[in-house]
Amino acid sequence: MDHNLRFSVSSLTEQGSYKLMELPPELCKVMEESLSEGGDSNSSSFCIKGQPGEDAVLCTQDKTYTIRSVSLSNSILVVTSPADSDISFDGGDNGLPNIVIRDQLSQILELTQTVPKLHKLNTLLKGKEYGEDEEDNEDGMNVELAIDHSQNMEHFTYTDARAMIQASETELKSGLRQRRILQINETLRPISSIYLTKIIQYILNTLAALMLNHESVPVEKLCTTLADEHDVPRIVSVQVMGWFGDINEIDGKWKMDVNSVVKEAGLGILKDAKDRSYDKDDLISTWKNLVGDKFNSSVSLDLLAGNYLIAPAAPYSDHQVVKYFPISSLPIDPAQRFSDLFLTRSKWKNEDIVPFLSDIAVNSKERDKLLLKYARATTDAEGIWYTSRAQYNG
Repeated sequence: MDHNLRFSVSSLTEQGSYKLMELPPELCKVMEESLSEGGDSNSSSFCIKGQPGEDAVLCTQDKTYTIRSVSLSNSILVVTSPADSDISFDGGDNGLPNIVIRDQLSQILELTQTVPKLHKLNTLLKGKEYGEDEEDNEDGMNVELAIDHSQNMEHFTYTDARAMIQASETELKSGLRQRRILQINETLRPISSIYLTKIIQYILNTLAALMLNHESVPVEKLCTTLADEHDVPRIVSVQVMGWFGDINEIDGKWKMDVNSVVKEAGLGILKDAKDRSYDKDDLISTWKNLVGDKFNSSVSLDLLAGNYLIAPAAPYSDHQVVKYFPISSLPIDPAQRFSDLFLTRSKWKNEDIVPFLSDIAVNSKERDKLLLKYARATTDAEGIWYTSRAQYNG
């Protein structure tokens, strides 16, 4: 269809005010569904996040995307119909409709899914741990007093996290859960590992003492027992239950996730050992004693993948020791991550290194790209091994 093509009278002020963003197929589908009749407009809500000095990202309800400028070989014109009030475009005498040139673009914005930038939470929440000592204030069950007790502490809220952390709403909530961060009156505080291990033990002991079915635990009964016998505030115990299972709000029952509880108990033992190695057999024995007879069959080092290293106790020895080596302590930058990993070990088995890459790759395809870029693969009778493509001194 032919048109009369005109330049905008405000072309100088409008120049550079338009951007074109190319949406990946999954976002196009979300947009199309939200625009259809009966579609959920909230599902197509996007926001741009980034503090000064950070590369901006686009966040949907459940994913995070990097934004990259891509140059075009040919420029694109941004054109619109003239405004109804714009009398300068009343007319052509040829009867063709007018369109107005608003801007000229030589770049588009390209989106690529990326991992959420949750590592920033570690810095923002440093020194804000919530531990058992919170119960030592005048009213141990008053969590508001416990917060105010730390007068010199700068409070970091959930609203602050939403604004400052480059992650979608779903990813942020999941990250807070995985990092065991409490929300108390909107204030975010990571729970002390020692205190969390104690609460896990209190829960397991209570289930055994009251002969409660771990798949259908009365929430109020468990909260009351933890508060009365161990001074655990209800607002803390409910969130801990939410981290390690599902709470049915309708019938007030909690279904415990056995593997996640057993995993946390094992992590607590390893963290307590800190920098010293733990005899593998002793670790398994201590771990089984902690979770009790009912759940000791679930104890497995596989649950702790990405949080430990295992090695012979001595050269050529079949006896093994385990050392705490959490993925959370490694750099988030891929190059630095591989540098640290290969300085720790010059040679990695495929199944050993993969768990330490889970938080820097959105899927297995991206993870394999990183391995191809930073590591060299060899295969022998024991399987696939990775060594560094770069040479590190260490």
